[in-house]
Formats: sequence, structure tokens, C-alpha cells
Amino acid sequence: MSPRTNDGEPEHERPESGPTSEDAAEVDIDRGATAADVPSSAATADAGTDGRTASDAGPGDGTGTEADVVDERVAAVRRVGAAGRRWRRVQLCACAAMMAVGLTAGAVAIGAVRDGRAPHVATAAAVSPGLLASGNLDAAIAALQTHLRAQPKDYGSWATLGLAYVEQARTKGDPSRYPQAEQALKRSLSLKKDNDAALAGRAALAAARHDFAGALTYADKALKENPYSERALCSRIDALVELGRYDDAGQAANLADQRRPGVPVFTRYAYVHELRGDVTTARRVLERALSASTTPGDISYVAAQLGQLAWNQGRYEEALTYYARALAADDTYLPALEGRARAQAASGQRAEAIKGLETVVARYPLPGPLVALGELYEARGAQGDKEKAQNQYALVDAWTAIARANGVNVDLDTALAAADHGDRATALRAARDDWSRRHTVHTADALAWALHVNGKDAEALAFARQATATGYRNASFLYHRGVIEKATAHPDDARTHLAAALKLNPGFSPLGAREARTALKTLEADK
Repeated sequence: MSPRTNDGEPEHERPESGPTSEDAAEVDIDRGATAADVPSSAATADAGTDGRTASDAGPGDGTGTEADVVDERVAAVRRVGAAGRRWRRVQLCACAAMMAVGLTAGAVAIGAVRDGRAPHVATAAAVSPGLLASGNLDAAIAALQTHLRAQPKDYGSWATLGLAYVEQARTKGDPSRYPQAEQALKRSLSLKKDNDAALAGRAALAAARHDFAGALTYADKALKENPYSERALCSRIDALVELGRYDDAGQAANLADQRRPGVPVFTRYAYVHELRGDVTTARRVLERALSASTTPGDISYVAAQLGQLAWNQGRYEEALTYYARALAADDTYLPALEGRARAQAASGQRAEAIKGLETVVARYPLPGPLVALGELYEARGAQGDKEKAQNQYALVDAWTAIARANGVNVDLDTALAAADHGDRATALRAARDDWSRRHTVHTADALAWALHVNGKDAEALAFARQATATGYRNASFLYHRGVIEKATAHPDDARTHLAAALKLNPGFSPLGAREARTALKTLEADK
């Protein structure tokens, strides 16, 4: 799977509003309010024993769970959630008296805002996080457009609109929204120069286009204006991660945790630790974030992150449980739908996995699910499946062409897909180009594999080793390294890494896992 850039989860800021009047330009909307404060910050998440749940499944588990069992899982989570909401209503009644006292003080703060003396806190999201992670995003965008026609000088709403376009492009696989996002964010900056909401929006847009150096520049500019901007703090972590500056990313995550502890920061903090191989801390931080989440957007996002973390470790039943929780909060959430299908495939539920991915790509034809579906068709091998698989891979090429036309750097996506299912020379060219800009474990792995499929194994070996150097537990990386070691006459190392890949996540890829087993058998026979 492609690296996570955390560019799609709900965040918890509100935009400032500027003056009013003038024609509204032809643009559209975004972004989320409501913060879920975690009792203790991510930095205090202790790394004790590996907090596995009772639903753990080892590599051999996952025999034939039916689709209706998955549905029952979702229904059960919803029943528990309903009970929790009833209890919260009781608690809210008890809070009413205290709120009466709080309102007096609150009136002072509200008056300050109305007088234009807004306190200096993060400014970004007018649209709720739940809207950003659900089908309500379109309605929110329409509402912002209407508002901006009446109040075209509201620079905060223009910034929010730009962020909404970024989110819409991500969730719908429609990169044509990025130029519209850029237009809205520029409009915001023209109305109020260097407003932090728009600068943070430019950072998010740059990251979405895979311009991570640009994302870092804009995030730093936003933080200069507002050191507590949650969006900018998070975009800065994302940029440093995707530039391969993992030590700096860890420091940025610690700083963000001090300034704005909450779900968006915690998920990034967890990913930085996962990249270092510290899965225990990553899981603990995500579990705390999930326990603090109250909105559907937060719940679906964090639960899906926990699902992916579990899947990466071969814990398929645990992954399915988390994906069920995510879909109980938002049954349209793309990462959870895709992740559930991958977990189903890995645990032997191929028919359910294919059906699920067919639904996903029909709505969101993105490279990751397209390749996964194509490989499942190939693995099934029924009549017409080879042609179906090729159709999926052709759609990846179409998507990357559209994305590139809208300013997205798609070199990593191109390298990953083309190496196995496209033009190998194109894969190598794209991987080299991506490596020239950033040195991450994902770009190292992509370059290593592209070199391998082009017969350049001696050069590939150093990059394969670099991809696994941080301790990041990724079965695909281990598989690629093992195959390259086999090709370069390092049989003992090859056996070690191929066996490690299959032990960690035996269903990491419908085709790759099968090829790993074949290569390992050959090595064992040659002993």
C-alpha cells in the first residue's frame, strides 16, 4: 500500500471571518470544528507490553467469515455506540447547571470575537470534521458557496473552501479539484495577506499534490503567523515524514503534541513511531485517540488507522473489528472500505474482498484499490479475470495522467504500479525522479523494486536495505528485499527476509505473498 500522509482526517479548527461584499468567484468549500481532547498527551503514551486485543488473529486465522458476520460486527458496534450516546445525554443534563455559570464568562469571549478581537488561537475549520469524512462534504461545499456569494470578502471561508476542495479531491479521487482549491486559497490570501488559515490550506494542498518541500514552506509560514494552527502543525509533520526527515518529524510531532494535543496530532505521532518500528506505542496512542473521539469523522478515521496498523502486523480479525467500528461511524469512509476488503482477502474471504473493492473503485478509482482489485482478479484466475485485471491497471494509468495534469506529482504511484503491472522502464524513471526529491523508506523500496524488475539487482540491493533500515514493519519491503537478495546470491539473507515477510503479514499481497512462498521453497530446496 502507498504511504500514509494523514491528509484526510478531520481536524479541529475554525476560520476567522473577514469583511463582506463584492462578487463571489466561481469556487467551492470545507472544514471541521469540534476538538476531542485526550486526557493525556501523546507524548506520555507509555510503551509497555504489546497491547493486543482478545480479537487477535495470527497469520493462519481467518477461515471463511461470511459477509453477514461483518455486517453483524458493524451493527453491534452501532448498538454499543447508541448506549454510549444515551449515557452522554444523562451526563449533559448534569452539566447544565455548570454551563449556566460558564455562559457568563463565555459571553465575554463571544463579545471579544464580535468586536474583532478574536483570541490568537488556531484558525481553520468552519465545516465540522464529520462532514469532511462523509458524504455530507458536498452539502457543506454547497453551503459555503452560497455563503460566499453573499459574503465574498470572507477570507476565512475562502480558506475553508480551498481545504474542502482538497478533501473532496482526496475522497473522490478527483484531482481536478486541486486547481479550484488553489484558486480559493489565493483568493483568501488576496483578501488578507498571510492569514494563517489560507497558508495552512496551501500547505495541505501542496502535500496533497505531493509537493512536500512546498508543504513544509507553507506550514512554516502559517506557524509564523499562528504557532498554534493545528492544520499547519499537522501539515508540517506530514511534510517532514514524506521528505524522509524522520528525526525532524518526531520533534515536530512532540511540539504539536505540546501545543495542540488531540486526534489529528495523535494519529501523526503514532505514524512516526510506526515508521521507527515502535508498533506498541503507535497502537497505544491510536487507542487513546479513539477513546477520545466523539464525532463520526474522528471515529472512522482513527478506527481505520488502527485497522491498517493491525493488518500490517497480520492481525486480520483485529483489523476487521476496527474497520467495522469505522464503518459503523461512517459507512462510506473509503479507507475503511478498502482496508476491510484487504483484510478479507488476506483471511481467505476472496469473494467478499472482490465485491468490496469493486464497490470502492466504482466510486473512487484510486491507484491503491485499483491495483488490489486487479491482483485479486489475477489470483482468482476465473474466465475473463485476466482481462478484468488489465482493465484495472489501465485505469491506474488514466488516473495518474489526470492527476499529473492537475499538478500532482505521481512518481511514487507510477513506480509502484508500473513495476508490477505496467511499463518497467517507466517505473524506473518515475522511481529515480521521486528519489531525487525525497529519501523515504517508501521511495527507497519503490526504487529498489523498479531496479530489480529492470534487471539491475546489484544497484537495487542498497536501496532495499535502506527501505528496511528504520525498523518499519512492512511485509512488502521485506519481500522485495528477499527477492533482490536471492537475485544477488545472498541466499541466507533472502531466506531470512522472505520468511519474515510471510510471518509478519502472510496475506500482504494476493500475488506477492504467493511469489514469496515460491521463492522461499526454491531457496530451501537449494540448501
